[in-house]
Amino acid sequence: MYVFSPRAILTGLALMAALSFPALAADAPPAASGPAAAPAAPPVSDAERAGIEGVVHDYLMKHPEIIIQAVEAYQANAEAEKDKAAKDALPKHEQELLHDPATQVMGNVNSDCTIVEFFDNQCPYCQANEPELQKLLKQDARVKLVLKEFPILGPISLVASKAALASVKQGKYAEFHEALLAHKGHYDKAALVDEIAKSVGLDLDKLHKDMDSPEIMTELDQNIDLGRSLNITGTPGFIIGDQIVSGASSVDELKKFVANACKAKG
Repeated sequence: MYVFSPRAILTGLALMAALSFPALAADAPPAASGPAAAPAAPPVSDAERAGIEGVVHDYLMKHPEIIIQAVEAYQANAEAEKDKAAKDALPKHEQELLHDPATQVMGNVNSDCTIVEFFDNQCPYCQANEPELQKLLKQDARVKLVLKEFPILGPISLVASKAALASVKQGKYAEFHEALLAHKGHYDKAALVDEIAKSVGLDLDKLHKDMDSPEIMTELDQNIDLGRSLNITGTPGFIIGDQIVSGASSVDELKKFVANACKAKG
């Protein structure tokens, strides 16, 4: 269901009036002078203006779907422009995406056939998609999976991501990563992160100390900024070759993206 603000409706009316009745655009600059200039539109009287506005009003009252269609088209165009800008920005962020030494990697660490995943440990779609990613790593030895902790679902997500990155110092990131995503749904308390950490053999005292490292918060801030610059607003979000893929994908879908990306690499 769409709910439009008065500003959106008035903007739609103004746009339709300007497009359908150019003479209403009283503030438009005067036509260029010279032999090729179009003749200036005759002035519109107050009575004529009121009549035109009445026609527009009556038409929109009979066909309100016009406003919905206009807003939908505007939203689609705006999103397409954002996606294009994000795709164009990928080469500028290659170092951050593929060669950040603080970012953890699974699969074939020496491969240039990569999937970069932006994920939140609490995200149910990330949790559901994790088995598909693990299947892909087992079925395709070419794939390098670059993992970008992207805690956007609240304070507990931040705790989980900090704990995950802190677990690197104990050599247990992979196990902890999979255990965190094996939990279904949101974490009801931060203590659950400790329970999961303990279940994979992490030293909690050391983990808590390492979580306070400023380097970890810097890494997470950089991940958030990087995701925003690539128009990744939800999780999971994938960068596969020159494609930005939003949402969970099956192993078969991932294979297709990877095949295209690896082919492009030659």
